[in-house]
Amino acid sequence: MMGAGALFTIALTFGWLSLFAVGGAAAAIPEIHRIAVDLNHWMTDPQFADAYAISQLSPGPNVLIVSLVGYQVAGIAGSLVAMVSMCAPTAALAYGVSRLLNRVGSSPWPALIQKALVPVSIGLMAASGLVVAIAADGSRTAAVLTLIAAVVAAVTRVNPIWLLLAGGVLGFAGFL
Repeated sequence: MMGAGALFTIALTFGWLSLFAVGGAAAAIPEIHRIAVDLNHWMTDPQFADAYAISQLSPGPNVLIVSLVGYQVAGIAGSLVAMVSMCAPTAALAYGVSRLLNRVGSSPWPALIQKALVPVSIGLMAASGLVVAIAADGSRTAAVLTLIAAVVAAVTRVNPIWLLLAGGVLGFAGFL
């Protein structure tokens, strides 16, 4: 899929999606997966899982996943359009909201709204983890390994990069 039509589809998809990504790009992973894999068939489950892993291992923001999806669809132009479309609407909205919040002064509403959005953000990020785990796990062994890695990450101070690298080594060695 190349050309202006593909770029318009990418821009429209990620532009709208950016406005609903409460909690950041990580919260939008389930919807990005649904759009890229299930709806438009731009990628397969393993390709999406690989793109997600690369975006998490790369330095920078979590939003890098959209550039990889855009690249898969329309090359470098698709990557650029996806990034701008995911970031620009949200940045404009954040700017507008911050200007509005500066005007309300000591009103209790901003703090209440922020408190209410915390559980929504946490739930969306948990859903993101589940979607990526389902997309990546092709076997029971991989599913068990994912569960073990999640528990280790939750109860210890081990850097998740080490868990990702361990999973990569096990996969490269043929254990998964």
